[in-house]
Amino acid sequence: MKAVRLLTILAAMALCGDSSSVAAQEWTRFRGPNGTGESEATTTPSTWTSEDYNWNVKLPGLGHSSPVVWGNQVFLLSADPETATRYVLSYDATLGTELWNRSFESTPHHLHKQSSYASSTPAVDANRVYVAWSDPSSVTLMALSHQGEILWKRDLGRWYSQHGFGTSPMLVDDLVVLSNSQEAKDGPNPAEEPQSFMMAFDAATGEERWRIPRNPVNTSYAVPALFEPKNRPRQIVSMSTGDGMFGLDPHTGKEIWFNKCFDKRTVSSPLVIGDLIFGGTGSGGGGSYVVALRSDGTDASLAYKFDAQAPYVPTVVARGDLLFLVSDGGVASCIDLNTAKVHWRQRIGGNYNSSPVRAHDKLYCLSQDGEVVVLAAEKEFAELGRVSLGEGSRATPAIANGTLFLRTFSHLMSVGGPNGERGER
Repeated sequence: MKAVRLLTILAAMALCGDSSSVAAQEWTRFRGPNGTGESEATTTPSTWTSEDYNWNVKLPGLGHSSPVVWGNQVFLLSADPETATRYVLSYDATLGTELWNRSFESTPHHLHKQSSYASSTPAVDANRVYVAWSDPSSVTLMALSHQGEILWKRDLGRWYSQHGFGTSPMLVDDLVVLSNSQEAKDGPNPAEEPQSFMMAFDAATGEERWRIPRNPVNTSYAVPALFEPKNRPRQIVSMSTGDGMFGLDPHTGKEIWFNKCFDKRTVSSPLVIGDLIFGGTGSGGGGSYVVALRSDGTDASLAYKFDAQAPYVPTVVARGDLLFLVSDGGVASCIDLNTAKVHWRQRIGGNYNSSPVRAHDKLYCLSQDGEVVVLAAEKEFAELGRVSLGEGSRATPAIANGTLFLRTFSHLMSVGGPNGERGER
């Protein structure tokens, strides 16, 4: 393991000489660049043992926040399950050493049994890391420096959701965008009804740039993505039960188009591939489906609806003209991205809250029990490996600088890297 670590350090030092190579490998938000969940890294293993980890560290508290990576720093959230104290954490991506830990007191409150006080994933850019969480009285959005200094903090007002907070910030140009989506509830005082908004803030100062109201049918946990229609300015795309899927002007928040394509809760996030935008909906009682909308940037129409073992919580991932889906109940499928023709469907076992991610020709599927099932990202089904992480997980893996970062309830670990597939046997 020591030799592996030395090789990793040397490889990282070599990469630092080429800033363009490093920048191309950042994992800056939930599911990485634009939320696609994909990397073309060829240095992540198909299988590994405990001896193959670059490092494996115990985190303070528990959580489902996924790691993000900038340069040689990993950032994530964790929380004390008893007091709800939040921890914003930074680790050295090469050595796994803790660089800093900032703690923030909070108030214990009701959560869904599969949630945590740290279910939101940070967003990060060259200057700052952005985090969000809530308690019953407020939503907090905060920016910290890469050294852990608080740069600004915003209280976005009271919060209501029976399941707790779980969405994550994303970045576009000089803006931090957050879906402040809340649950509808009946009450005697209309002024106390929850208000849902899409919101954007100046990344440097925290100043609010715009907000647009959304229909608070139920809480949406979708993290927005960017859509670049042909011959038109790019847009923010997001989704919710009340508003379906919609496109917004990033600079003003003005709604450009919407398609009310959902009749259930939205927990997964949109995936944008060319002029196709994918989104899923579902419930704990079933009836989940994924839609593909085709958009020219002025409107969006339904290309198809896929409901055969479709995921509710996990977000889909693509490779070329292949779309891969992993259902909450552990059925993986590969379909044609344009036509929804099924190439294969296979039960891989386990239950899933984590979204699959792709490293070149490998899919990493992390179950609630903490088992990583590695599949070939191909038109023909093949299972490449299975690895138990030793603890449950509801976090989505990250891939940066050719390395796979995995988070369980209370551990963060790193495997693989630029020196090759050392986990292979």
